[in-house]
Amino acid sequence: MMLAAATLALLVCVALALARAALGPTVFDRLQSANTIGTCTMLLLALFGFLNGRPEFLDLALTYGLLNVIGVIAVLKFFRQGDLGANKEARR
Repeated sequence: MMLAAATLALLVCVALALARAALGPTVFDRLQSANTIGTCTMLLLALFGFLNGRPEFLDLALTYGLLNVIGVIAVLKFFRQGDLGANKEARR
């Protein structure tokens, strides 16, 4: 019963983050909601693995979380600097 409540709470969190992503006034609000969705997905994967007795899902959840953080940092760098490459002085 408690695990079902945790799953329901995570799904509500994802629904609220999707609403924030659709209605966010700035790009950074949308990016924060995408990061929240990624975190909730990671928790859902870990919970699903626990429910089915498959510990390898925890490894998948941790990998997904690391990729989520790297992706958010890359998108933030792109929106802040305009590109993902090296410094402009290094290209000259």
